[in-house]
Amino acid sequence: MTEQTIYLWKAFFLGIVEGITEFLPISSTGHLILFGDWISFESNEAKVFEVVIQLGSILAVVWIFRHRLFQMVRGTLRLEPVEVAFTRNLLIAFLPSAIVGLLFIKAIKALFFHPGVVVVTLVLGGLIMLWVERKRPANSADAPANQVQTIEKITWKQALIVGCAQCLAMVPGTSRSGSTIIAGMLSGIQRKTATEFSFFLAIPTMLAAAVYDFYKHAHLLSQQDMLAIAVGFVSAFVCALVVVRAILVFVSRHTYRAFAWYRIALGLVVGAWLWI
Repeated sequence: MTEQTIYLWKAFFLGIVEGITEFLPISSTGHLILFGDWISFESNEAKVFEVVIQLGSILAVVWIFRHRLFQMVRGTLRLEPVEVAFTRNLLIAFLPSAIVGLLFIKAIKALFFHPGVVVVTLVLGGLIMLWVERKRPANSADAPANQVQTIEKITWKQALIVGCAQCLAMVPGTSRSGSTIIAGMLSGIQRKTATEFSFFLAIPTMLAAAVYDFYKHAHLLSQQDMLAIAVGFVSAFVCALVVVRAILVFVSRHTYRAFAWYRIALGLVVGAWLWI
């Protein structure tokens, strides 16, 4: 097997990791950093690879929610109040991370994109998730009556809280989906609804991040890097198609405690490995 073939198999594997972890509250970027370090994935611009292949996961969300997205766009153009409010909330939630990303993403990548940071954020995030879940019922049917049960009823203040929490996810290991879902739950949104809103918010957020990163660094990418990105993109798309549907079914009946314990266990294992 040639060196280039091995390189592409590594990219394919990391695409699977991305597709599985992107919408779970366990940090896809953190997993990409850890697994990339483990298999010695060496790209000219590995951090660009990690961001751009997320487009595959995003396209999976667009495909799954295509009818709802079409309804939102059509309703907004027709100035339907419910759809206008939904679009407004997505924009409000998107803006904080867009502003922080433009101003500080270069410094964040330089300071935090390494396994040691991932270990700390995985464990800390898991502990926070356990604390939040202790305050919430396991089933949506048992949710308090004052909790927001549909994405259309989310207020602009709740959207802003979720958007500010999304900024934390720029630090690898935090988890974009985890921070936005937990923030949504703390603001009074029911678990499944917070998860759905997080998925919709991922579309503009990750699309903007991927396009910006690719635009800034495309001239540094070799043909081999581009091919690796294409391979990772496809495998991420296929895996995310399965995971997104599965997670929506899961959270309608279960809590996120299992993912919290997974984060803590993974963080401790990797921490011990790095120490040794």
